[in-house]
Amino acid sequence: MKTSVAAREYKIHCIRIVPLWGATVYLTDHVRDVVIGANTYKTDSGYQFSGQVSESSMAPGVMDLDGIANISGIGYDQIASGVFDNARVYAFATTWTSPVVDEEPLGVAILGKTTIKDNRYTIEMMMLVDALNQSVGQTYQPSCQKKFGGQEYAGCKIALAPITVTGTITTVTSNFIFRDSARTEAADYFASGTIAFTSGSNAGLKPLEIKSYLLDGTIETYEAFHYPVSIGDTYTMIPGCRKRLEDCRDKWNNVVNFGGFSYVPTQSTYSKFGNRQ
Repeated sequence: MKTSVAAREYKIHCIRIVPLWGATVYLTDHVRDVVIGANTYKTDSGYQFSGQVSESSMAPGVMDLDGIANISGIGYDQIASGVFDNARVYAFATTWTSPVVDEEPLGVAILGKTTIKDNRYTIEMMMLVDALNQSVGQTYQPSCQKKFGGQEYAGCKIALAPITVTGTITTVTSNFIFRDSARTEAADYFASGTIAFTSGSNAGLKPLEIKSYLLDGTIETYEAFHYPVSIGDTYTMIPGCRKRLEDCRDKWNNVVNFGGFSYVPTQSTYSKFGNRQ
């Protein structure tokens, strides 16, 4: 049951979209921008709440957001490059006469499938209660299942800030192969890590996973960056972990937090029949 309800004669709806990286986006369906605290919830033309469905059962609610790209802080390049993938969305109702953050909570959702057509987008938002419908459990496998750098309970515990580096691109082969000749780290050091640009056309877009890193500073990513990479673009880069026992032990000296099971017997081993003496 809701702890408070906004007065219906003055009710407006607001959402804030918190991406995994980048700035938070604030939106409202009021006819004018709404200032709540230090944040302005924008009402720029070009988007609307296309619908909200919720039931009294345990079925998760569903909400859609329609809009025109490049308006209200949601750009086409951000959508196409995945900046808003898995972003958290907080929806609430309040009054335009005296707006209060989360006065009447409507739900917390995760941004899901996005459809773009003729410069218009539709983003599906699934409420967090849907997590109750998901099958969960741990799979026993040789590789570590922990997030590299995770600081949660029983996490990886490697601090990423001290090992994050910066640099400048000196050679460009393509949107996913480029080089920084000033790099001196060993080959494969940054493999499975991430790189994000801090200047140039790709600045502000999501970091991409690194496929390979060579001794001469050549970097290859699994995906191509949305915009062309240019000589002189600056970046930040975080080394990675291939989730193998030897990486955790030899590269990071962190085997105490290794989350894999290197000695689990294979099916061919545990399905063998014993010999009768």
